[in-house]
Amino acid sequence: MLADAIRSRFPVFDNIVYLNSCSQGALSDSVRAAYLDYLEGLEREGSLWGHWVERLDQVRGALARLFGVTPGEVAVTTSESAGVAALASALDFDGTRNTVVTTSLEFPTIGQIWHAQERRGARVVHVEADPDSTIPLDRFADAIDDTTLIVSITQVCYRNGSVLDLAPIIELAHSRGALVLVDAYQGAGAIPLDVAALGADFVGGGCLKYLLGSPGVGYLVARADTTAGLVPTTTGWFGARDIFAMDIRSYDPAADARRFESGTPSVPSLYAAAAGVELMLEIGVAETHAHVQGLIGQLRGGIAELGGTVVTPESSRGPLLAVASVDEHEHVAALERDGVVVSSRDGNVRISPHCYNDDTDVEALLKALHTHRHLLRRP
Repeated sequence: MLADAIRSRFPVFDNIVYLNSCSQGALSDSVRAAYLDYLEGLEREGSLWGHWVERLDQVRGALARLFGVTPGEVAVTTSESAGVAALASALDFDGTRNTVVTTSLEFPTIGQIWHAQERRGARVVHVEADPDSTIPLDRFADAIDDTTLIVSITQVCYRNGSVLDLAPIIELAHSRGALVLVDAYQGAGAIPLDVAALGADFVGGGCLKYLLGSPGVGYLVARADTTAGLVPTTTGWFGARDIFAMDIRSYDPAADARRFESGTPSVPSLYAAAAGVELMLEIGVAETHAHVQGLIGQLRGGIAELGGTVVTPESSRGPLLAVASVDEHEHVAALERDGVVVSSRDGNVRISPHCYNDDTDVEALLKALHTHRHLLRRP
């Protein structure tokens, strides 16, 4: 089992059963060491600008390898919100194409940023999911037309773990002249995603979940061949062509994806992100995906035996399983009292195994769910 080789690198398992990677990846020994490296550098030398910029480029390179793109196609941001806001500022909603097509499955960041553009002339259309959290392709076909400027879709829904089949949506959007943004926050590191092969114009997310980093580092992948003409007005000095030119009398944005960056990055988080993403590349995303799907299968079977309701569609092959609860907050608290850490959203308990979880974690969770089975919402 994959976890056998790496589990010892994540000390949290000495204390609890951790199944909450959809909120925060478990701390590894390499990420802890990276933070110490940052602190020790401050003690030795004080300001370490050269090292800090190198660490920024290290994160950029690791993300490029993860997504199958060039480093010049990766903007390293402080959050996904910062990257998507910069992208939105680059779009012109004054022309005949002023429509943003998104879905009912998105994280608040996405919906709120697009609706904020209504003051600039944007028209926002939400494609609604069915009760089982799936969206038929023909619903996108009805929504995307010659007024659509960008289609903004999530890979994995943060509320219930449903997974969109991205490729046909992207193909449909491109056939009608629209750009595509994919929110990969709940999938990157747990589901293989080759951006070059997939063809998405933009991919956004962050490094604190399945990429094993910490808060403070996000990313926006911008394909060079389809997005080079988009220049943001939301910017900062790290988005300049030459950040050390210190020019206050003009706007000279970087020619590559760095133009979507802003001010000084969260430097400690860069250390963590570099260590986390490189560890995830070492472990293997494809290997992790196969491993996690085995655990998800065991969870589905065990929850069915308990009479619980899994709301994540059977067809979804993501890392997050959502179980219906009669009181999601009490449910999570009860499980935590039993030493099992999960999270909740939208009436569901969210269970998110990762590369470091194993059968013992599944068994411990199922035992705790049995103890508190009165909190399971029945079919």
